[in-house]
Amino acid sequence: MTFNLFAIGQSGRLEFEAILLAASLRHSDPGFSGTLYIAEPQPGPKWQGDPRMADPSKALLASLGAVILPFENRAFGTSYPHGNKIEALEALPDAPFLFLDTDTLITGPLSQVPFDFSKPSASMRREGTWPKVELYGPTYAETWKALYDCFGLDYASSLDLSQPEEYWQRHLYFNAGWFFHESPRAFGDRFLSYARSIRDNPPDELVCQELFPWLDQIALPLVIHSFCGGRPGPELAPLDGTATCHYRTLPLLYARESDHAVAVLEEVARDKAIRPTLRDWPALKTMVYQNKGRKARALLDRGALPQREQMIRNALKRAGFWLR
Repeated sequence: MTFNLFAIGQSGRLEFEAILLAASLRHSDPGFSGTLYIAEPQPGPKWQGDPRMADPSKALLASLGAVILPFENRAFGTSYPHGNKIEALEALPDAPFLFLDTDTLITGPLSQVPFDFSKPSASMRREGTWPKVELYGPTYAETWKALYDCFGLDYASSLDLSQPEEYWQRHLYFNAGWFFHESPRAFGDRFLSYARSIRDNPPDELVCQELFPWLDQIALPLVIHSFCGGRPGPELAPLDGTATCHYRTLPLLYARESDHAVAVLEEVARDKAIRPTLRDWPALKTMVYQNKGRKARALLDRGALPQREQMIRNALKRAGFWLR
């Protein structure tokens, strides 16, 4: 099955993460037959400063087989960088795609995952970050139903009825770290339309809700449901499993991810072709090249990790290992 990958590359940490992503794809899935696009926002009125990657990083990405894909920001930018994943979809060739957050490693044969690109889905590796229900409401159901009603979508069919009423997991909610569909144009147009509508004209039920940084994750389940997609089935278990690792930060990778994910990180990071560029990323220099990651890994028992990510972050911060 041939499909394209895309991630966002931007000045700073994301360009180094993009290099790790590209190098891990070549390492873990050398038979991947699609194209890896690193979408790069261009300077313009929506940005303060130049968001483009450094030329040496772009040259290195090209040597790893990635294609740099410039795109313009018309709705988002400095005020909401998470919107890059929405606006970049318009620039992609109109072929089946898988989006990956840049802070992702390829750890296995991604090309062997049996996607059905006609039925989009997204990552379930998430916590109940949105909405935050106040004592006197609106409830989870009232909040989500108001959004489905805004776009003429059937709310009831989105529910997981195996979950209790007024429990956040009853509702369709994803992490936007990966998602896929057969058409980036169709998916991107609707994603942008829904996100802008929620931002500019939210229903009354959202009056007390924080929209940032959650806007992409608020709109994403609505978009997926509108295309007759839903929660990922067992065939997609290699995502956030044996084929990909969405590590978020290097300290979190060392603290909680598998031995295999750590081995992939260290092997690709120590490649002589990319090491000189990656040394400019302070977090990677400290965690990998100075071996501080192994000390961070010893802080926690991966057989009994705290349920909430914030508790892991706090443990890393107390020990002086919190680096971005």
